[in-house]
Amino acid sequence: MFIKICGITNVSDALLAVAMGAEVLGFVFAESKRQVTPEQAGEIIQQLPYDVTAVGVFRNENPDHILDVISVARLTGVQLHGQETPAEAARIRRRAPLLVQAFSANDPRLARVDEYAVDAVLLDAPVPGSGETFDWDLVGSLPQRRRVILAGGLTPDNVRDAVRAVRPWGVDVASGVESEPGRKDALALRRFIDEASNALSEFSIDPERA
Repeated sequence: MFIKICGITNVSDALLAVAMGAEVLGFVFAESKRQVTPEQAGEIIQQLPYDVTAVGVFRNENPDHILDVISVARLTGVQLHGQETPAEAARIRRRAPLLVQAFSANDPRLARVDEYAVDAVLLDAPVPGSGETFDWDLVGSLPQRRRVILAGGLTPDNVRDAVRAVRPWGVDVASGVESEPGRKDALALRRFIDEASNALSEFSIDPERA
């Protein structure tokens, strides 16, 4: 079950999220209030259980730099969150056990989504990290049999409705479970993971089984 807790900046939050059931953690290397260095991420990741997927989030970064960060931080996944081309994604795919391509809800590249050889497509609000939601009906325009990860303004209060409306493969949250940027709120984190887990079990559709 894909529930990604993104914007991890410290060991305490990482271990808390894992203890509450998160199996995917996101580390932001793009410019952000939640940005970490490869060395900081590596120090956190080396303290995680072996079966936790550590995803690095990049935006319009040189593929060579991304490959270097994968090695330094020991990433097991990459999320491309900029204007990356299918060719750039394919190059990174060779080193990333999990590769996710993110698109904003109004991105014209969504019409070419099948050109991206990625494991999943993440659909986000027009301004990533803003905590804003978007029209979930837009997900219906994506090609069938695509793994879709829903992001953008998700919170413990709306994630169940979001999953019911979109029926995604997974969900991604950052600001919706924070006490302040880069710091997770334990109660919100617990509620989100519980709500998301129950909703994904009940409403989500795995494209491989459709």
